[in-house]
Amino acid sequence: MASNKLDASCIELALEGERLCKAGDCKTGVQFFEAAVQVGTDDLKTLSAIYSQLGNAYFYLQEYGKALEYHKHDLTLARTIGDRLGEAKASGNLGNTLKVLSKFDEAIVCCQRHLEISRELGDRVGEGRALYNLGNVYHAKGKHAGRTGHQDPGDFPEDVKACLQKATEFYEENLAIVKTLGDKAAQGRACGNLGNTHYLLGNFSKAIMFHEERLAIAKEFGDKSAERRAYSNLGNAHVFLGEFEIAAEYYRKTLLIARQLGDLAIEAQACYSLGNTFTLLRDYETAIEYHMKHLKIAQRLCDRVGEGRACWSLGNANTALGNHQKAYHFASQHLEISREVGDRTGEVTAQMNLADLRSILGIETNGQRLQKSESDQSLSSPSTPEKDQAIGGARPRRHSMELLELVQMTPEKYAASSCSSNSSNVSVTSNSKTKKNKQKSKDKETRKGSITSSASSGSINSSSSVKTDQVKLHIPQRKLSPEMIDDDGFFDVLSRFQSNRMDDQRCSFNKFGGKRQPKGAEAALSPQKEELLDKIASFQSSRINEQRASLPKLPGLRTDNPTMLEQLVTNDSQVPDDNFFDMLMRCQGSRIDDQRSNPPPAPKAPTVPDEDFFNLIQRLQSGRIEEQRSMLPEKKKKTSQNNSSKQ
Repeated sequence: MASNKLDASCIELALEGERLCKAGDCKTGVQFFEAAVQVGTDDLKTLSAIYSQLGNAYFYLQEYGKALEYHKHDLTLARTIGDRLGEAKASGNLGNTLKVLSKFDEAIVCCQRHLEISRELGDRVGEGRALYNLGNVYHAKGKHAGRTGHQDPGDFPEDVKACLQKATEFYEENLAIVKTLGDKAAQGRACGNLGNTHYLLGNFSKAIMFHEERLAIAKEFGDKSAERRAYSNLGNAHVFLGEFEIAAEYYRKTLLIARQLGDLAIEAQACYSLGNTFTLLRDYETAIEYHMKHLKIAQRLCDRVGEGRACWSLGNANTALGNHQKAYHFASQHLEISREVGDRTGEVTAQMNLADLRSILGIETNGQRLQKSESDQSLSSPSTPEKDQAIGGARPRRHSMELLELVQMTPEKYAASSCSSNSSNVSVTSNSKTKKNKQKSKDKETRKGSITSSASSGSINSSSSVKTDQVKLHIPQRKLSPEMIDDDGFFDVLSRFQSNRMDDQRCSFNKFGGKRQPKGAEAALSPQKEELLDKIASFQSSRINEQRASLPKLPGLRTDNPTMLEQLVTNDSQVPDDNFFDMLMRCQGSRIDDQRSNPPPAPKAPTVPDEDFFNLIQRLQSGRIEEQRSMLPEKKKKTSQNNSSKQ
């Protein structure tokens, strides 16, 4: 009776958690699910459903570690009770979670397992989902690998292209299945992903075809978010085809829908894309207008990366219009922000732009002249305490020190100088061994001299004669130095110390004082041997027990029901196939990678679109740098004078 009440309360809590998650309040829903797990149940299917819902809720909350944990519990329980459909769903959920964690190989194994079981059961819906998930994993893997190289679409390495091509194959299979099932929403998702994948492969015409189909389905369902994404993707594809006017029109529609949805980050992305497109159209005034809107939203959302991109774009546009002072201001801000966020590419770009602007504005020449005059003045003027304090406590290097040459003293020169001056009687030779021997003899004479002097001082201070055998001299022990020991002596001392250490580590078996044991002693030692063998056997048995398989430890599982325990033991005795073990081994092997330290992740930029054509604009702008340069005033005057003289 009590068990039924507990089951009822567990189910009620789980149902309330499911209702809250469907309403969008996943945070509160998770609390009800966790409470249901705390209450526990002996209904294995109910517990499996709770695990699945908890994993999905944590996935939505972006707590992927917790999501992975509960999806693993769901997979273990489904496998234990022989629920093939539950095993397929749990494998698919595991694959999606591992994909988000960038563990693409493990994700592929789990999604492949989902596909195999769905085909085995004849589940067409599950098969379509598995194909879609596999396409997502390969797309994410290729995109992740291609992003590290900063290549443009279509210029990726062969391994990246192979992943993306594999993704298109799975998406096309998925599209064929959902068309037969009449699932329009799934068709729209497949078309959108096919368009994105062909865009990365450089197949821009195919990408436009699939995105137009995606746009039509989004309009049919009234899905404004999907419609906005389709417009943005169409604009990106037309940019790489060189059709900038068409791209600008699609970006304007993107901006309009973003404002209708009230999404500031998406609005900033649309402004950024429009600014870049008008830069490519050489309509720099309109480009500045959109980039300023992007900059204001980025500042409002505290997006420093977005601010840096806006400043870079504003600097380029102002340079093209000849507003070099404004361009210098934005380039300086771009450099500062790039250093702050660790954007090495942006930092180098900003430094190059600043160098060009300094040469145009004449800032670099004036700065060099000012620095040179200050350095000359500091060298010529005498040093004073007030001047040293103004510099920061560091005295400037005197000019005379620059003319000082280093004198190299060789042993031969040193010996010659010592012979010429009668202050030393020691001859220096280049032979290092003779020098060591003479140093040893000098140390011995020093010790002898100290003994003699101590004895003589004792005889002077005493009033009567003292016998030599009554004199006790205390000579302090001196530590041996490498100069006082030659090579052979040093190794002798070292070997003596090492041999003592080796003897300390030896264990003696001579328990009976070196006497030969009688034959009966072996019989006396046999009980000890038997005791030792018994201890070894007990240790071995404990190791065997550690290797025994036990029932899975699942949170919320009540084991007070004998029928449920019998079902667990019966189903757990079934040996899983090799493919399942291979999948689990790969997932377990990824724990080693979890302990590795990864490089710091790239800073997020919510106001900058993912599919950014930053490199395209940079490449096109690099060919126009010479066109944007302005001549120095002196050169302009000379040119005008030459033209007037020719006339």
